Amino acid sequence: MRLILIAAGVALVVSILLTPYLISLFSRQGFGQEIRQEGPASHQSKRGTPTMGGVAIVAALWAGYFGAHGVGAFLHADGPSASALLVLGLTTVLAVVGFLDDFIKIRKQRNLGLNKTSKLVGQLVAAVAFGILALRFRDADGLTPATTQLSFARDIATLSLGGVGFVLFCYLLVSAWSNAVNLTDGLDGLAAGSMAMVLASYVLVSFWQYRNDCTAAASAGCYQVRDPLDLAVLSAAAVGGCIGFLWWNAAPAKIFMGDTGSLALGGMLAGLSMVTRTELLLIVLGALFVMEAVSVVVQVAVFRTSRRRVFRMAPFHHHFELAGWAETTVIIRFWLLAAVSCALGVALFYSEWLAAIGD
Repeated sequence: MRLILIAAGVALVVSILLTPYLISLFSRQGFGQEIRQEGPASHQSKRGTPTMGGVAIVAALWAGYFGAHGVGAFLHADGPSASALLVLGLTTVLAVVGFLDDFIKIRKQRNLGLNKTSKLVGQLVAAVAFGILALRFRDADGLTPATTQLSFARDIATLSLGGVGFVLFCYLLVSAWSNAVNLTDGLDGLAAGSMAMVLASYVLVSFWQYRNDCTAAASAGCYQVRDPLDLAVLSAAAVGGCIGFLWWNAAPAKIFMGDTGSLALGGMLAGLSMVTRTELLLIVLGALFVMEAVSVVVQVAVFRTSRRRVFRMAPFHHHFELAGWAETTVIIRFWLLAAVSCALGVALFYSEWLAAIGD
């Protein structure tokens, strides 16, 4: 528990102190956000706001995680684990992809950075490397960071994907979640605040798995998850990084996370879901991101087939803005939706455990 608190605290301090430095640096360099001309008119005033703030979140994540382990060395705690390092690596690679995307947007003064092929290749490389390595590292109990079974709150033995299938599934998850968070990052603080809630849920989930670890006691309902405590530490560091960044990203935002942050955080969610065996549960925990992505898919599909629009604009947070809601009203209500979905997801996780110990 001490390592979890240290990770969150260190990341919070680093993020909240580093972000204003980045605001000043990026402002001097002219690293300002480009705004879509077809977007809500109220957003045009945000043009030029510094972007690539995801650098602060990722830096805080690294500082919080390794800072906690630095203190842990004096407490004779276990060092960094394969599971957490794989998720951290996936997050960092996607942050680099997002950074390149943001940088190209800034240099070319347009709202389009990397082309679709380049972005997909970056996500593919990160996901395939993660998927292959997650099936290879075995601990003393023979557990690997991930398994080829599809999972809800634990592996579903009857739904095996196989090695190749798992790697493909890994790419699907990484691409889907990184893009979903990217689509949600359209209002001040919306993505950062929602991510903090989902990541906090993963602190609870991972810590509960640690407290009911099959390697410690083969009791009813125990979890065969590798390195759950270290995953809680990593998740806590991410929570601290998001909250510290949100201090400066809340409306009116002084900096945006950009693709640097949104792709990285979305990939982190995908990675956490696989190493904690909760791929299907994440759909509930991250329901807000799912709804945002689905709104875009529905809008495009219906428009191409009928030339009609379901929403005034997609992602559908813009629909409510164009309907007359103030931006802060949309943000707060969407945060409430994120909080409800996280509470429901944690409740489902706990109820599954109650059912397991009752069998």
